[in-house]
Amino acid sequence: MRKLTYFIACSIDGFIGDPDGDATSMLRFLDEEFLAFLKAEYPETAATQGRRALGFDDLPNKRFDTVVQGRGSYDLALKEGITSPYAHLREYVASRTLKESPDPNVEIIADDLVGKVRELKAEEGELDIYLCGGSEVAGELFEEIDELVIKTYPLVYGTGMPMFGSGIAISDFTLDSVRTFGNGMLVRTYSRKR
Repeated sequence: MRKLTYFIACSIDGFIGDPDGDATSMLRFLDEEFLAFLKAEYPETAATQGRRALGFDDLPNKRFDTVVQGRGSYDLALKEGITSPYAHLREYVASRTLKESPDPNVEIIADDLVGKVRELKAEEGELDIYLCGGSEVAGELFEEIDELVIKTYPLVYGTGMPMFGSGIAISDFTLDSVRTFGNGMLVRTYSRKR
C-alpha cells in the first residue's frame, strides 16, 4: 500500500499561510542548506519551474510519483500561466468548481476525493503520493494521511490558514525524525499510529 504524505510548510504557530493562504514570507528561508536537503531528499516536491530555475530538473523522483492538491494551491500556478506545476509527477487537483482541466497532465477530482486517494494508495508502485495542500483538502483527507513532513519556518503569523481546514479528531502520530537548519527552520517527520 502506498502512503499519502502531507508535505507542508508552516509557521511556528501552525499556519500554512496568512488568512488568504499567502505564504511568500516563508520563501526567504529557502537558503543553500535547505535547498541541498530538498534536492537530496525530496526533489519532486519542488514545482517543475522551480526545479528548472534551481538547476535540478534532471533529478529523479525519490519519494513521490503522484501529487494531490486543492484548487487554491493550483490557482497559484494558474495565475502565473502554469497549467501543469508538477509536470514530473501525475497531477490531481481536487476542485468542485473547476469543470475542465486546462492541461492533459492534470486530472480534476470533482467528487469522492477520499475514494480517489484510496484508489491511488492501492496502486502498485514503489513511490508514494505527495499531498501538496491546501488546508481544506488536507482536512478532507485527514484520515488517509499516513505521514506528515512539516517544514516549520521561524515565523509567527498569529492568524492565518491552518494546516487542516476542517474539524478533525484527535489522532496520534509518532515522531520519526527532526532535521534542524542554521536559519532556524525545522523539518519534522511523523508517522500515523494505526
